[in-house]
Amino acid sequence: MGEETGETFTITELSRAFDVTPRTIRFYEGEGLIHPARRGSTRLYSRADRARLAWILRGRSVGFSLAEIRDLLDLYAPGPARRGQLKAALSKSRERISALMEQRAAIDATIAELEDFCRSIEKKL
Repeated sequence: MGEETGETFTITELSRAFDVTPRTIRFYEGEGLIHPARRGSTRLYSRADRARLAWILRGRSVGFSLAEIRDLLDLYAPGPARRGQLKAALSKSRERISALMEQRAAIDATIAELEDFCRSIEKKL
């Protein structure tokens, strides 16, 4: 359907395209992040829904919360007006990089401390 017409996608098509379960897609729908149309009991996702799902999954993969993703999606506007969303995404991404670098430094320090501890134990053995 979606691949052929380019207009709508079924939940099965989206789950295959993004390698997620239909339950995952329904979860994001339940959270109000995507809004499929209905034809009977069939969900029909638009190109905009597909794009939103791509943003959601990308955001989740880099550690953004659902609230942060919602904020970014709420800024979406087509064309040149999209600049606000992109600036916000860039800012949040830089914040996330900074937080991850701090976590990495803390992990590196903990590893070094554990290695020292292991060396001291090995000397006693």
